[in-house]
Amino acid sequence: MEAWMVAGVSSLLQWFALPQVGLSAVFVVAFVSATLLPLGSEPAVFALIKLNPELFWPAVLIATLGNTLGGIVTWWMGWWARRGTEKVTHHPANTNTWALRWLQRFGAKACLLSWLPIVGDPLCAVAGWLRLPFWPCVACMAVGKFARYITLTAFMLWVV
Repeated sequence: MEAWMVAGVSSLLQWFALPQVGLSAVFVVAFVSATLLPLGSEPAVFALIKLNPELFWPAVLIATLGNTLGGIVTWWMGWWARRGTEKVTHHPANTNTWALRWLQRFGAKACLLSWLPIVGDPLCAVAGWLRLPFWPCVACMAVGKFARYITLTAFMLWVV
């Protein structure tokens, strides 16, 4: 690897180091982990709170905000994917599979499950694909993600 690349990566990692950056690092990790990239934000939230217990509520709120904004990006990715598919095929998108019918039946409330590992992020994309109402989806995403951060962080603090 080139020396400038190693120095750049090293600088980036130092910038994201939790004691120096803290809440902004939690925000970035939470945001990225809510897109379709496989990344978990809970360890970053837990590490910050373990180092600075007084930051419990700010860390949970910032992680919820970042993760919800990432879910919004994923919702829009689904919306644009459907639009692009319909534009290319000149046909309305097929929404007649059992999974899509299930999601349509529950509507925006299904986004309460956006906190689930593996299926949560694609759920946001499918909600956008189905054009479920945007603001109710955002509200349900935020509630689900907030509950996850509180539960998992409190559990990790209690166990560790």
